[in-house]
Amino acid sequence: MTETNENPTNENVTNENPMTEEEQQERARQYLDLIQKLFKCDNGQEPEVLDAHMELIDPGLVSMMMQVATTMAHQDNPDGAKFLIFLARELSKQLGLYPQVFGKEAEAPAQ
Repeated sequence: MTETNENPTNENVTNENPMTEEEQQERARQYLDLIQKLFKCDNGQEPEVLDAHMELIDPGLVSMMMQVATTMAHQDNPDGAKFLIFLARELSKQLGLYPQVFGKEAEAPAQ
């Protein structure tokens, strides 16, 4: 069973494999490097890029993608933001983080 404690910033922290601040910064750099590779790869090659970096595919990557997408949207780069949001959504589904609220019948337009 994982023990949860409150830290001074009131965020829940688990005692299972805690990362040091230096490790967290390195992980963030790795996420940003992967995001950069996704932007630079040829259209349609994104799955191969992600497959080559499976160790980075986790909720932290999804969160970083959303942060970068938000920044891009505020810097008048809606296409880049949409691209990252799409990838983040797909990864969220694969990781079981994206709720499946509606069935196929809910996707049909209402009349």
